[in-house]
Amino acid sequence: MADPVTIAERLAPRLAQRAAGYDLEAAFPQADIDDIRQAGLLALLVPERLGGLGAEFADYARVAMALAQGSGATALLFNMHASVTGALAGVPDELARQLGAPEEFFDSRDRILRRAAEGAMYGVAITERRVGSRLSVLQTSYAPEGGGYQITGEKSVCSGAGFLDGYLVAARAEGRADADAQISYFLVPAGAGAVATGEWDPLGMRATASRGLRLDARVPADALIGFEGLALLLAYALPQWLVASYAAVYVGLAQSALAHAVEHLRGREAVATPGPAAEPQRGALTRLASVRARVGRADAQIEAARAALEEAARRVDLDPGKPETNRAVYRAKLLAGDVAMDISASLCEACGLGALSRPGPLERIFRDARCGAVMPPSSDVCADYLGTAALGLDQFTGTDVRPW
Repeated sequence: MADPVTIAERLAPRLAQRAAGYDLEAAFPQADIDDIRQAGLLALLVPERLGGLGAEFADYARVAMALAQGSGATALLFNMHASVTGALAGVPDELARQLGAPEEFFDSRDRILRRAAEGAMYGVAITERRVGSRLSVLQTSYAPEGGGYQITGEKSVCSGAGFLDGYLVAARAEGRADADAQISYFLVPAGAGAVATGEWDPLGMRATASRGLRLDARVPADALIGFEGLALLLAYALPQWLVASYAAVYVGLAQSALAHAVEHLRGREAVATPGPAAEPQRGALTRLASVRARVGRADAQIEAARAALEEAARRVDLDPGKPETNRAVYRAKLLAGDVAMDISASLCEACGLGALSRPGPLERIFRDARCGAVMPPSSDVCADYLGTAALGLDQFTGTDVRPW
């Protein structure tokens, strides 16, 4: 099999060709996902012993960046799937046992990962109305029932809702309203117990088809991921799949914005010199120092965000869970979200109103990029996390902002 990054780079132009249509309809990009599945990328993070490619976080980051250069929304859906498979595959057996995972967990985990290697696609169902993605205050609940669990609640936003094979659902133990309640993860299969609801008509990331998800599901005991109370523990101890995985999408989106802006500026005809007899010339805007400066700043900002992401990925693969690794994870998300938003806006200004016309790619990228800074954890939350650490304050008592 070819290198996964090379595969993603080859897929990106096909994703780009379809992106405008899926964006216009706010439709699930089925053909994109079919291509990703056929190429074997859904198995990217599945261990080789289970039929996967055995990739690590740094490999995921490069693949996601490449896919995002074709379609940010499709890359974001891939990210959600990778967040499930990567988190399951990335916790060593010894650590899982130390954390309290029962032996049955390992068989359940392997079954989920093997299905991904066979083409199953998963999503993440955390976000709820009025609380967002803060795990500690979720209202969806679960209770033991008939040897398994009953899960009840409603998620307001779930990327790919109604189109996936299963959902990683976060829920709190029934009857517990405190912030330290048991918040657990369950893998809920698609079906009658997990029903997509509502419409999806947002500003950006329209092709993620992120509708709501109503849950009234009875699941077997092995649907519980690890053990009860694992969700918050993982969110704080190993945050990469809830934080830096998004960064890869938005760095790739920023790279795409720059590439399209350069193409637009080189190809656009404009009058370069004053006077009634002046003739339009192709690429005339590139002679403006202000335009070149915007392109130059974009190049520098994107490279800084990419370097921060690659450093975070390197640390995740070498030293997961260490304080400096987790700070690098939050830095990557903060920079990626802000840079994608800032440079896409700046480049659209450099290119002029023509760049904001549909179905031009820059207009769509501009809207998609605007979502990066507000996707959880938002840029403000990431900055507070980093500021708390830099000031030497306690992660929990030193701030009134809990990321999760």
